[in-house]
Amino acid sequence: MGRMSTGAGRGRYGEAVFRPEQPGEDDRIDLGALTYDDMTLDRLRALGAGPGWNCLDVGAGTGTVARRLIEEAGVTSVLAVDRDVRFLAARPLPGLDLLEADAVAPDFDPGSRFQLVHARFVLMHLPSWRRVIARLGGLLADGGVLVLSDAIDLTSRSAPPSPYTRVMQAMWQGLRDTIGTDISWVPQYPQHLRDAGLVSVAAEIRVPPLTPGSPISRFWVGTWDRARESMVATGLVDDTTIEEAVRYLESPDCAALSPGMITTWGRRPLPA
Repeated sequence: MGRMSTGAGRGRYGEAVFRPEQPGEDDRIDLGALTYDDMTLDRLRALGAGPGWNCLDVGAGTGTVARRLIEEAGVTSVLAVDRDVRFLAARPLPGLDLLEADAVAPDFDPGSRFQLVHARFVLMHLPSWRRVIARLGGLLADGGVLVLSDAIDLTSRSAPPSPYTRVMQAMWQGLRDTIGTDISWVPQYPQHLRDAGLVSVAAEIRVPPLTPGSPISRFWVGTWDRARESMVATGLVDDTTIEEAVRYLESPDCAALSPGMITTWGRRPLPA
């Protein structure tokens, strides 16, 4: 996806880009939630999330998944973890506990084991994703399920060149250069969960439609705005190209495929 960088990822998500103190960042996150939460909750409930379950939500963002697990799935508790919990703390809820911590830190240990461990759009930003998969799998109770979701882009590299595809390519490359975001490995997610010792591994891909004014279209516009400096720095696009892509997303002529979400799950084996 564009040129490779020899110094990729010197910054971190939430620091170099997507800073929580930037006005409107919670709204941008919630646009992603409006797009993907129903899909996520359908999968979590199908895997058994419900009464009696204690759950861990890593990189919980504004907490939409954690709250819906309590309010709709009826789980007993959710521990929501994020390096910055300001958005989570703004809407307390019985059964929702907060932990401001870095799941990548060597000493990260929530002190419990869970029937469900969930993380969405988190590992793609972490250079140590292999180690994190193993760590999160180790936080499962016997028979518990690990559910991980990340972005998958099925067309940006193969679709005919356009302002939209060039901007998407520049976004992925700019984020890789800036904070180390890498989605090249996510199609192999099921094998990585198997390698971590999980069983009953499976996966699905969901791709939301790009329509004018839709939450996912507005999410990409907001994401490009926040990542603009890193995108232009790739040399793949300039401000004019980005604005052309924005107008295309807002046009009824838009006929492109959005990056989607791959969700993979697997269970910790029961004792023999």
